[in-house]
Amino acid sequence: MTPPSGKPVPDVVEPGLDVLFCGINPSLLSAETGHHFARPGNRFWPAIHLAGFTPRLLRPEEGRELLRYGLGVTNVVDRPTRTAAELSAQELRAGAEALERLVASVRPRVLAVLGITAWRQGFARPRAVAGRQPERVGGAVTWVVPNPSGLNAHVQLPDLARIYAQLRPGDAGS
Repeated sequence: MTPPSGKPVPDVVEPGLDVLFCGINPSLLSAETGHHFARPGNRFWPAIHLAGFTPRLLRPEEGRELLRYGLGVTNVVDRPTRTAAELSAQELRAGAEALERLVASVRPRVLAVLGITAWRQGFARPRAVAGRQPERVGGAVTWVVPNPSGLNAHVQLPDLARIYAQLRPGDAGS
């Protein structure tokens, strides 16, 4: 059942966040449960905890707790898929436009896009590299960091945590 927001996995946002994490799109399990990063192999929750964003390891069903720590989460594309490779370039471009409007509306200090391929395709930056981007999205300092999906296994959890820690207030260059 789709929630009232019309999204299979509702955004966790409010004005003035420190960091808005932006996944590529929901997994089928996330869409089924209505919770971001719900797949057991996804490393988002452990990575943000190890990076010092949360005082304890949160579970996907506790996603709204992120707001207590100045964090939020959304997706570039709302359509759930088995893998992000199933998304079209057109879907990613349309999602990027919607993301820019959302960011302009809630004004996070930092936008963290979780995946270089989604960034390159959605924002028409084919040669972009991970890290802080020269442009802002919706007025926010924008970083592209590795996707925490278990399918992105070449980036290990300690590396994710170290990279994500750069997004914390005072470190992200806002």
